[in-house]
Amino acid sequence: MFTGIISDLGRVRAIERRGADARVVIETGYDTGTIDMGASIACSGPCLTVVGKDRGWFAVDVSAETLRLTTIGEWAVGRRINLERALRLGDELGGHLVSGHVDGIAELVGAEPEGEGMRLEVAVPQPLARYVATKGSVALDGVSLTVNWVDGARFGVMIIPHTQRMTTLGEAGKGTRMNLEIDLLARYVERLRGSE
Repeated sequence: MFTGIISDLGRVRAIERRGADARVVIETGYDTGTIDMGASIACSGPCLTVVGKDRGWFAVDVSAETLRLTTIGEWAVGRRINLERALRLGDELGGHLVSGHVDGIAELVGAEPEGEGMRLEVAVPQPLARYVATKGSVALDGVSLTVNWVDGARFGVMIIPHTQRMTTLGEAGKGTRMNLEIDLLARYVERLRGSE
């Protein structure tokens, strides 16, 4: 479980294809001595398991399913990625509850400066649009965001200067594809409604 508050900007160091799967090595500012083997780290949204590590880097295995359903299959060496370590009991919940299970890929269709921040317009796959609500929460590339407006399969969010500096969202341009996780509560409400 995560909060969508990014605590490090990592960089892809190496990608090794293993048949339909892949192993990705990620450079990090985390003290890897405090990361257990088997620990979960959200890597631009998807929750991945640490399978190797040394000073300044950790490695994760990525299944064919994850490569197909997320943007990880598009990653290249040098790409910067948002990192968040798993939430521990007693940690501050600064964003919203994020599972690290990506629901689909969204596309940035507009980015305009507004004040010192930036207004983003995002298009989501039509089947997921029903789960996005004004003043609700979404995670884009692992970043917890509040939805400002919704129009069909598009929605808008505001990015403050801190978020622009501390995540990859500040460098995203029109056409950027991002991992989208809908709010956990919306997912369960829909499931309960469907069982009536």
